[in-house]
Amino acid sequence: MYTLLPKIESEPEIDTLRSSDLDIPSEFVDEVIFAGGSFWDLEACLSGVDGVLRTATGYCGGSVVKPTHREVSMKITGHTEAVRVVYNNRIASFRSLCDAFWGSHDPTNKEYLEFGIDTHLRSAIFCTNEEQKRLARESKVRQQMKLNRRIVTRILPRDSNFVFYLAETRHQKHYLQRDHAGLCESLGLHSTNTSSTPTWLASSIGY
Repeated sequence: MYTLLPKIESEPEIDTLRSSDLDIPSEFVDEVIFAGGSFWDLEACLSGVDGVLRTATGYCGGSVVKPTHREVSMKITGHTEAVRVVYNNRIASFRSLCDAFWGSHDPTNKEYLEFGIDTHLRSAIFCTNEEQKRLARESKVRQQMKLNRRIVTRILPRDSNFVFYLAETRHQKHYLQRDHAGLCESLGLHSTNTSSTPTWLASSIGY
């Protein structure tokens, strides 16, 4: 029986990680937000992509400020579970991130068509710029041809209408906390600043 880290309850915050917080020139740092079913599984998948610097689970696409997981799960906020990915664009291509995203969930699931307040699990890519939108559309077409089925994933701009709020501590690096509780505690990875958890650590122990 695994032991969970102590629950540190804190009010969800807007993820304000800046490229200046990373030891890498800002022109080599990009970010994107993916939504694809449960954010636990999605974060675990995206964390293993070579070149990913940081990941954080959270909520995106709703109208309520600083929603909690309970509120989002009750389908009263309009948010979807999502994962913010910060990556080194010299190592991780946007296409490689999309490939991992498609493989993490079923993008043809018709339940994801209900893109509104009555669902908190959706399939979407929130793009930071026009280049990402173009690449996301191309990737969607390729995957749709591969599956020979309609993909319901929406490709949206990440703007003021889609603010990303960090999820609670217990939802950050969930499987890493669950399966490697001692290591997480010794390294202080149960901090509420979970977006700063280095992804290389997660992938190196099979997360």
